[in-house]
Amino acid sequence: MYIDAIANGIVIDHITAGRGMRIYHLLQLDALDCSVAIIKNVVSRKMGRKDMIKIDAAIDVNTEILGYVDPGVTVDIIRGGELVEKKRIEPPARLTNVIFCKNPRCITSTEQELPHVFRLADPENKIYRCVYCETRADDRGAAPAGGR
Repeated sequence: MYIDAIANGIVIDHITAGRGMRIYHLLQLDALDCSVAIIKNVVSRKMGRKDMIKIDAAIDVNTEILGYVDPGVTVDIIRGGELVEKKRIEPPARLTNVIFCKNPRCITSTEQELPHVFRLADPENKIYRCVYCETRADDRGAAPAGGR
Protein backbone atom coordinates (compact mmCIF):
# COMPACT_ATOMS: atom_id res chain seq x y z
CA MET A 1 0.00 0.00 0.00
CA TYR A 2 1.26 3.48 -0.84
CA ILE A 3 0.05 6.69 0.76
CA ASP A 4 1.58 9.93 -0.46
CA ALA A 5 3.53 12.22 1.82
CA ILE A 6 1.81 15.38 2.97
CA ALA A 7 3.14 18.76 1.82
CA ASN A 8 1.04 20.82 4.24
CA GLY A 9 -1.22 19.24 6.81
CA ILE A 10 -1.48 17.18 9.94
CA VAL A 11 -0.64 13.64 10.96
CA ILE A 12 -2.33 12.24 14.06
CA ASP A 13 0.06 9.49 15.08
CA HIS A 14 0.45 6.91 17.85
CA ILE A 15 -3.29 6.22 18.00
CA THR A 16 -4.00 3.02 19.91
CA ALA A 17 -4.84 0.32 17.34
CA GLY A 18 -8.59 0.28 16.71
CA ARG A 19 -9.31 3.86 17.85
CA GLY A 20 -8.60 5.62 14.55
CA MET A 21 -12.17 5.41 13.24
CA ARG A 22 -13.61 6.67 16.53
CA ILE A 23 -11.31 9.71 16.36
CA TYR A 24 -12.19 10.21 12.69
CA HIS A 25 -15.91 10.37 13.52
CA LEU A 26 -15.60 12.49 16.68
CA LEU A 27 -13.39 15.04 14.89
CA GLN A 28 -15.92 15.01 12.02
CA LEU A 29 -13.14 14.57 9.48
CA ASP A 30 -15.67 13.29 6.93
CA ALA A 31 -16.86 16.90 6.55
CA LEU A 32 -13.45 18.07 5.31
CA ASP A 33 -12.96 18.92 1.67
CA CYS A 34 -9.44 17.47 1.46
CA SER A 35 -7.74 14.08 1.42
CA VAL A 36 -7.87 12.16 4.70
CA ALA A 37 -6.15 8.79 5.08
CA ILE A 38 -6.92 6.45 7.96
CA ILE A 39 -4.22 3.85 8.32
CA LYS A 40 -5.10 0.99 10.64
CA ASN A 41 -2.89 -1.58 12.35
CA VAL A 42 0.45 -0.13 11.26
CA VAL A 43 3.43 -1.98 12.71
CA SER A 44 5.07 0.15 15.41
CA ARG A 45 8.28 -0.49 17.36
CA LYS A 46 6.90 1.31 20.43
CA MET A 47 3.29 0.15 20.38
CA GLY A 48 3.30 -3.11 18.44
CA ARG A 49 0.36 -1.90 16.34
CA LYS A 50 -1.10 1.58 15.92
CA ASP A 51 -3.48 3.65 13.81
CA MET A 52 -2.63 6.91 12.03
CA ILE A 53 -4.68 9.64 10.38
CA LYS A 54 -3.16 11.86 7.68
CA ILE A 55 -4.98 15.08 6.81
CA ASP A 56 -3.84 16.89 3.67
CA ALA A 57 -4.77 20.36 4.99
CA ALA A 58 -3.67 22.65 7.78
CA ILE A 59 -6.67 22.51 10.11
CA ASP A 60 -7.25 23.06 13.82
CA VAL A 61 -7.67 19.72 15.55
CA ASN A 62 -9.72 19.48 18.74
CA THR A 63 -7.07 18.28 21.17
CA GLU A 64 -9.69 17.84 23.90
CA ILE A 65 -11.27 15.03 21.89
CA LEU A 66 -7.88 13.46 21.21
CA GLY A 67 -6.83 13.69 24.85
CA TYR A 68 -10.09 12.16 26.01
CA VAL A 69 -10.31 9.29 23.52
CA ASP A 70 -6.62 8.37 23.38
CA PRO A 71 -4.18 10.29 25.57
CA GLY A 72 -0.64 9.94 24.32
CA VAL A 73 -1.39 10.47 20.63
CA THR A 74 0.87 12.90 18.82
CA VAL A 75 -0.15 15.61 16.37
CA ASP A 76 2.50 16.34 13.77
CA ILE A 77 2.28 19.65 11.88
CA ILE A 78 3.71 19.40 8.35
CA ARG A 79 4.65 22.46 6.27
CA GLY A 80 6.52 22.34 2.99
CA GLY A 81 6.88 18.59 3.37
CA GLU A 82 8.80 18.99 6.64
CA LEU A 83 7.81 18.26 10.23
CA VAL A 84 7.70 21.67 11.94
CA GLU A 85 5.98 20.79 15.20
CA LYS A 86 5.13 17.66 17.16
CA LYS A 87 2.61 17.86 20.02
CA ARG A 88 2.05 15.06 22.50
CA ILE A 89 -1.56 15.15 23.67
CA GLU A 90 -2.35 14.65 27.35
CA PRO A 91 -5.76 14.12 28.96
CA PRO A 92 -7.37 17.56 29.34
CA ALA A 93 -8.24 18.76 32.85
CA ARG A 94 -11.65 19.93 31.54
CA LEU A 95 -13.80 18.87 28.61
CA THR A 96 -16.37 21.28 27.24
CA ASN A 97 -18.99 20.02 24.76
CA VAL A 98 -16.97 16.94 23.86
CA ILE A 99 -19.28 14.44 25.58
CA PHE A 100 -22.67 14.85 27.22
CA CYS A 101 -24.02 13.94 30.61
CA LYS A 102 -26.21 10.83 30.65
CA ASN A 103 -27.90 11.68 33.95
CA PRO A 104 -31.54 12.61 33.18
CA ARG A 105 -31.64 14.67 36.39
CA CYS A 106 -28.60 16.77 35.44
CA ILE A 107 -29.30 20.45 34.82
CA THR A 108 -27.93 20.02 31.28
CA SER A 109 -30.98 17.87 30.50
CA THR A 110 -33.39 20.72 31.18
CA GLU A 111 -31.22 23.76 30.42
CA GLN A 112 -30.27 23.00 26.82
CA GLU A 113 -28.07 26.09 26.39
CA LEU A 114 -25.68 25.08 29.19
CA PRO A 115 -22.34 23.73 28.02
CA HIS A 116 -21.56 20.13 28.90
CA VAL A 117 -18.50 20.39 31.12
CA PHE A 118 -16.58 17.48 32.61
CA ARG A 119 -13.52 17.61 34.85
CA LEU A 120 -10.76 15.06 35.16
CA ALA A 121 -11.59 13.67 38.60
CA ASP A 122 -9.08 10.81 38.63
CA PRO A 123 -6.04 11.43 36.39
CA GLU A 124 -4.52 8.00 37.07
CA ASN A 125 -7.61 6.15 35.80
CA LYS A 126 -8.67 8.94 33.40
CA ILE A 127 -12.13 9.29 34.95
CA TYR A 128 -14.17 12.35 34.05
CA ARG A 129 -17.16 13.64 36.03
CA CYS A 130 -19.86 16.15 35.13
CA VAL A 131 -19.21 19.46 36.93
CA TYR A 132 -22.95 19.91 37.57
CA CYS A 133 -24.03 16.52 38.93
CA GLU A 134 -20.81 14.48 39.36
CA THR A 135 -22.01 11.70 37.02
CA ARG A 136 -19.11 9.66 35.73
CA ALA A 137 -18.39 9.68 32.00
CA ASP A 138 -17.48 6.05 31.51
CA ASP A 139 -17.85 5.55 27.76
CA ARG A 140 -14.58 6.52 25.99
CA GLY A 141 -16.46 6.51 22.70
CA ALA A 142 -19.27 8.79 23.78
CA ALA A 143 -21.04 10.84 21.17
CA PRO A 144 -20.24 14.54 20.91
CA ALA A 145 -22.43 16.80 23.07
CA GLY A 146 -24.35 18.02 20.04
CA GLY A 147 -25.12 14.48 18.91
CA ARG A 148 -27.89 13.53 21.31
